[in-house]
Amino acid sequence: MIDGVVVVPLRRVVDERGTISHMLRADDPHFRGFGEIYFSSIHPGAVKGWHRHDPAWLNYACVAGTIKLVLFDERDGSPTRGELMELFLGQEHHQLVQIPPLVWNGFKAVGPGTALVANCCTHAHGTFQSERLPPFENHIPYDWSLRSH
Repeated sequence: MIDGVVVVPLRRVVDERGTISHMLRADDPHFRGFGEIYFSSIHPGAVKGWHRHDPAWLNYACVAGTIKLVLFDERDGSPTRGELMELFLGQEHHQLVQIPPLVWNGFKAVGPGTALVANCCTHAHGTFQSERLPPFENHIPYDWSLRSH
């Protein structure tokens, strides 16, 4: 686990009409503020990342499809500096992942269809610093290739 990252199992209500999938409420104990919410679609096998933000917190949930979310801690003074964290988000893993400022993050669609990721960011884009790296040629020690165990 990377220091400061919070993973919250989310509630899903299912009945014969369909589902309601919860994500984040203002009265949740882990709610940190609201800047904007947006949705990012990602096609099968595609990678979006790497990026990090300051001082914004990210709140990710995958609302359609499946993604592999990868985090890398490069923060000065962090007890988990140099560590990687890999999580799967989607219908089978309906959870919210809160990513602290300055933690590198990226995700890859791993299912057969396009995935849709919701991000409820604590700050509106344009009001914080953002940094990006290409997904494959960088200093982060992670290989996005398909692995079979």
